[in-house]
Formats: sequence, C-alpha cells, structure tokens
Amino acid sequence: MNFQQYKELFEQILNSPKPVAPYDDEHFLNYTKLNWSRMNRWLKTVNLTDDQKVKIATINEPQNWIVITEPWCGDAAHIVPFIFMLASTNPNINLDFVLRDGDNEMINSYLTNGSKSIPKLIIRNKLGEDLAVWGPRPEKTRLFLEELKVKELSIDELKIELQSWYNNDKGHEILKELLGLISVPV
Repeated sequence: MNFQQYKELFEQILNSPKPVAPYDDEHFLNYTKLNWSRMNRWLKTVNLTDDQKVKIATINEPQNWIVITEPWCGDAAHIVPFIFMLASTNPNINLDFVLRDGDNEMINSYLTNGSKSIPKLIIRNKLGEDLAVWGPRPEKTRLFLEELKVKELSIDELKIELQSWYNNDKGHEILKELLGLISVPV
C-alpha cells in the first residue's frame, strides 16, 4: 500500500463502529488515536532542510523503500512521517507500506534480535536487492530506552518518557540515521 492508503487504513480503524482485532481492544484503539495525532503533527510541522533535500536528491536510480509498520506502533507514529517526507522529495524513490501483522513472511525476514520490532525500513535497488535495512528506532532512542528499563518504570511511564524523547529530539536522530543510509555515488 502507498502512504495515502496507509493513512486511509488509520482513518478506517478510527471511524469504525466495530474495529477489527487488535483495534477492538480499547488499549490498541487508544494507541492508534494518539499515533494518528502524532503522525499528523509531524507531517504539519516538520520541513526538511536544504542540506537534507540535497542529500536525498543524490539517489539517482530507482529505489523501493518498504516500511513494515502498524497503526498501533508508537515508534512508527514518529518515524513514518520522516520516511515519507524524504521519499516524497525524490521521484526515484517508490514508497510502500506492509503491515507487520498481515505479512509474516516479510517481517520474519527482518527480525530485530529475534523479535518483530517495527517500524522497519528496507531500501531495495531496482533489482530488488536490499541496499539497507533500518529500524525499529534510532540508536540514541534505543539507548535511552535501555536506560529507562534499568529504572524499572511501569510500561505507561516508559511510553511517556519515550514519547517525550521523540518530541524533544524533533526528528533529528531519525533524519540523521535515515540520511546516513544513503551512499553518495563516487
């Protein structure tokens, strides 16, 4: 599915009088509502810098960027908008979305330490060969989360701290790592 279809899926989930599993669970539905708001806030407030646009413009051959995600994923609410912004600035990039819970073969090929952690970005060349795999979150975010786990916070406290980290970082680490995946032709 493309980004517009992914957003439409979000809206279908949020507007459904009887959402399908897992969104029939109040917790998943509430996460999805928050994630819709977060994703749209990033899309409205973030603009790529000229340097970032120049870097993404160095991709001069077709690439397929595949994002494995789900609307309920909190990390995805912060990361997917930046992937979309980068991909939409270069016509050589085709951006596709695959649902983690709908395509076990795809996610099982890109496990993180044995888990189905998302979001995952797979960058492929025109032959379908993987050029890069990234995710589920920036390295600094991962390290921050490890620090929080040592503090033995509740899951709700962890989520609040993680969301604050993303808000305070304003996407800098996400963009730095995503742009770092791009190799400039020699």
